[in-house]
Amino acid sequence: MARRYLDKQIVIDTASVLADRDGIESITLTRVAKELKISQPALYRHVENYDDLIRSLSLKGRQLIAEELVQAAIGLSSDDAVRAMGLAWRKVARTNKGLYAATDKFPCAGDPELEDAVERIVAILAQALVGYELSEDDQVHAARSLRSAFHGFAHLEAGDGHPLDQDLDDTFDQLNELLCAGIRALGK
Repeated sequence: MARRYLDKQIVIDTASVLADRDGIESITLTRVAKELKISQPALYRHVENYDDLIRSLSLKGRQLIAEELVQAAIGLSSDDAVRAMGLAWRKVARTNKGLYAATDKFPCAGDPELEDAVERIVAILAQALVGYELSEDDQVHAARSLRSAFHGFAHLEAGDGHPLDQDLDDTFDQLNELLCAGIRALGK
């Protein structure tokens, strides 16, 4: 029987698929090894431990958010960019539920690679705000606010944190309008 090639990326991708399908809480080293049809000890050639696996998923989730934000904002600025990036963020959270949930499972502080991933997201958001003619500080504050609002909405939506009957798409549209109006007010 031919030996199967395996590397850390394959392990992370497999865990990502499992997390998206069954939830981040379902991820264990044993489960990932079983899915890969290898022994759990063989998994340690590619990930140090459970925390390393979850950290890697967290990084992958943040990288996916950054990629989707860039794609959404191409050719857009100001209100149009904010709306497009908000929709892209929400799409990532909806279509990659487990991977997105992993972004909350491993702390960024003190981890240079994860901190860089978050800074990249903020920088992408900030770049799309150039059309508002904000000061550099206000641009960063507004980008952080967008990140907080988009993440908060997506997190609540994923956990059924919006129990009222109003349509969530309408609520998200209103959130975007509030954010755009607030950012425009900063530019005055």
